[in-house]
Amino acid sequence: MTMIKSRAIKLTVAHINDTHSYFEPTSLQLNIAYNGKESSPFVSAGGFARIKTRVEQLRHQALVNKQGFLFLHAGDCFQGTLYYSLFKGEANSTLLNQLNLDAMAVGNHELDMGNLPVAEFANRIDFPLLAGNWDLSNESSDKPMVLSGNPNVYSYKPSTKSAQWIVKHVEEEPVAVFSLALDKMADISNPDSDTPFVNCIETANNTVTQIRKAGINKIILLSHMGYEADLDLANHVEGISLIVGGHSHVLQGDFSDLGLGKNDVYGVKVKDTHVVQAGFHALALGHSQIEFDEFGRVTHFKGKNELLIGRRLFVDTSRNNSWHEDDYLQLKKQVDEHPNVVVCRKDPTIKLILKERYQSRVSELQQTYIASTERKLRHVRIPDEKGGSDIAPLVADSFRHMMRKQGYTAQFAIHNAGGVRNSINQGAISVADIAGKVLPFLVPIGVYQIKGKYIAEILEGAINNATNNGVEGTGSGSYPYVAGLRFDYNALAPQGQRIEQLAIMIDGIWQSVDAETCYCGTSSAYTMKGKEGYEAILNMDGEGQVTNYSMADCFIDYLQDKPEVLNTNCVTGVSKGH
Repeated sequence: MTMIKSRAIKLTVAHINDTHSYFEPTSLQLNIAYNGKESSPFVSAGGFARIKTRVEQLRHQALVNKQGFLFLHAGDCFQGTLYYSLFKGEANSTLLNQLNLDAMAVGNHELDMGNLPVAEFANRIDFPLLAGNWDLSNESSDKPMVLSGNPNVYSYKPSTKSAQWIVKHVEEEPVAVFSLALDKMADISNPDSDTPFVNCIETANNTVTQIRKAGINKIILLSHMGYEADLDLANHVEGISLIVGGHSHVLQGDFSDLGLGKNDVYGVKVKDTHVVQAGFHALALGHSQIEFDEFGRVTHFKGKNELLIGRRLFVDTSRNNSWHEDDYLQLKKQVDEHPNVVVCRKDPTIKLILKERYQSRVSELQQTYIASTERKLRHVRIPDEKGGSDIAPLVADSFRHMMRKQGYTAQFAIHNAGGVRNSINQGAISVADIAGKVLPFLVPIGVYQIKGKYIAEILEGAINNATNNGVEGTGSGSYPYVAGLRFDYNALAPQGQRIEQLAIMIDGIWQSVDAETCYCGTSSAYTMKGKEGYEAILNMDGEGQVTNYSMADCFIDYLQDKPEVLNTNCVTGVSKGH
């Protein structure tokens, strides 16, 4: 590849990813050892107001140091909290505009409800939306709103099989930024069928070639492919200096002293490419200080992820009579002076927008209580030594409950583990807890008729996918939880024969599932599309029927009607083998 002579520059890149509508700070529990003691204080962490404050500090510092500055979002701003459930993408566009982003990547959750919400979002934002391997060239023009032709959207160019890119200038020196999303987007999200995603590595190689032909040798990839895919791509594509990633929620750096774990070092280097990612839910901000030589090579790289917290530390001293004020001061000092922590004030403009436009409706739901639990209800995707999810089987049963109330004869329910996002703590449960935390994704529920022989195929396909058992899976989120069914999964059996003892409850009695009998099932519309190992569900009779009830609608109604279920055990499928 021809070396392009240009100028050496210094550049700061700040970045966030997978913010999922977490505009407000999160109450985050830390686990800290000090002076032979253990403490689990809470801090107010993250939120868009703190991100804005810290970004502006870094932007000013870059100006003082005569460096360029970029602020990038690596995708998945949609879904996640009540702010999305209530206001859809409008709140995201308003608040992201306040952050003064230089660019954002399209993530898979932007497309959960198809192209239209993204098209509406793209019309409201004042920064580029990058989707370099999203082919919009054959998008139908008769939709309510189209993405192709929108000047804010930088998509795939079929003529060169490359991504469109943006150019930012640092001391008149051009820096190119392009984006890729995982090419299996149709498997885990819902892009319209006329707008496919194409191969990442091929697109990346072609894009680097085109950028260098344009005389630019400083190249940044804004990725929503996932951490492992980012590391892999760096092995296959030369010429990319920095990959700013998302999708996998990886918080690079050592946060073990705070009880938040330890991942790869920030900016892990693969060949000549540095790869960064900054966690999730707007808790942290990453920033890299990069020096390029005139040939586009990175000659110096330094940076870190910072957990952004408030000035206060909250400690429960009720169970510790030996606690003294000196303990608090020492603990606070240890947190505040952690190398990956920044104590950060909230930006007043974002605070005001949240208060005046959005918070009152959110607060109303936060104060509407529907049930309570005597124990913590744990959610895990794949069952472990403690068992499976306490919540996902109840969610599945809520689908069946709601569909029966609507007049459907739903006999069983299957729900993917990834549709449930959080555990439930002991105590009272509000509408906001369900719709904003446990089931924040706006996905409707449907019903379908399907023969018994395909039920076993659905369950096995989903578990095979979740555990990579004989297939290359798309992640643990596909693991199935059920209501009205019970089964064993034998991981050691031949593929196609791993579901054993499959039974269905009919009129209060467990019966073996008959291969040729047609049963009525209920699942989310996402699962009904046969994604992530659920292909066998496409053998349903006809297309099924999707209702207007969301996952959260079903679970809220279920808890109001049957609050006692939170303190009893559910029967679900069991895995055996390894």
